[in-house]
Amino acid sequence: MDRYERILTLHRLLKSAHYPVPLPRLMDELECSRATLYRDVAFLRDALGAPIESAGGDHAAFRYEQGEGERFELPGLWLTSDELAALLALNELISRSGPGVLAGALAPFKARIEHLLSDQGSGKALPIERIRVISWGERKLDQQVFRTVAGAVLERKQLRFRYRARTTNADSRRTVSPQQLTHYRDNWYLDVWDHDREALRSFAVDRIVEPQAQDTTARDVPENELNDMLASSYGIFAGKPKAWATVRFSEHAARWVADEHWHSQQKGEWLSDGKYELKLPYSNSKELLMDVLKYGPDAEIIAPISLREEMKIMLDLALGAYRQPLR
Repeated sequence: MDRYERILTLHRLLKSAHYPVPLPRLMDELECSRATLYRDVAFLRDALGAPIESAGGDHAAFRYEQGEGERFELPGLWLTSDELAALLALNELISRSGPGVLAGALAPFKARIEHLLSDQGSGKALPIERIRVISWGERKLDQQVFRTVAGAVLERKQLRFRYRARTTNADSRRTVSPQQLTHYRDNWYLDVWDHDREALRSFAVDRIVEPQAQDTTARDVPENELNDMLASSYGIFAGKPKAWATVRFSEHAARWVADEHWHSQQKGEWLSDGKYELKLPYSNSKELLMDVLKYGPDAEIIAPISLREEMKIMLDLALGAYRQPLR
C-alpha cells in the first residue's frame, strides 16, 4: 500500500470510528510500521488539517475529535488506485460505447484520473488499450441532438422536434414532455409524454431531427405510471403486457440463459431433464422473437400458442428463402 492509499485508509478508519482506534489495529490495516504510521498521522493532522486526537502511553490510540470529525473531509479528490482505475474503465466504456457524444465533455475528467493514477504509480502512461469495449448494433448519433435532448430532460423543459419513424419512414412533428433517457442495447431512446397523442411514447434519439427546448415546464408523469407503460413488458416496446411467454432452452443453452437478465419480472425454472424454462411478460412480440431466434434449435417457444405460431411462420419464411436458388 502506497502513502496515498494509507492516508485515505487512515482517514476512513478514523472518520467511521466511534472510539479511539488502537495503534496495533491501525498498523495492521495500513500494513506499515509504527514509525510510518506516526508520520502518516502527522501529515494528516498538520498538512491536511485533520482534527486528530491521540492517547499516549503503552496503549496509544487515535480518533477524530467529536463533532469536528463528522465535518472534516480530505481536500480534493481522494480515491484508492483501484477506485480510480474503476472510474477510468467506466469513463472508457462511456466514451467508446457512444463515440463523440460525450467525449469532449469527459476529456478533462479522463485526463485528471490518468494524472492521479500516474502520480500514485510509477508515472508511466496507462495502457488504456487494455480496456476493450465492443459495441453491437450501435447507430450513428448526432452530438448536438443528444445534448439538446439530454438538456431538456434534466432541465425539465418541453421539447419540440421532427421525427422520422424507422418502421414507416413517415415524418411528423412532436411536442413532448421528456421523462427520461434510456440507453438500451447500445442506443439511446427518449421516453416522453406526447402532448399530441396524449400518451406515453418512446423515440429513438438517432431519428430525432431539429430538437428545440421550450420555455414551458415539462409535465412530470409519476414513476409508477412510467414503469407500468415503459418497463413492464419485454424490450423497448411500450405498453402493458398482453401475455406471458414461456421459452424452453436446451441443456446446452441453459448454462447461459439461467444467468442472463431478460426482464425485471422474469421467472426461471430448471427442468428435470436439464433444460431451462424462462417466463416473461411482453406486449409486442417482435423483439422477443428476434432474441429467441438467435438461439436457433436450442430454444423453443412453449406458450402462448399465438406466439409459437408467429415463430413457426418466421422460421418457414426464413427456410423458404434458403430453398430458393442463389441469383
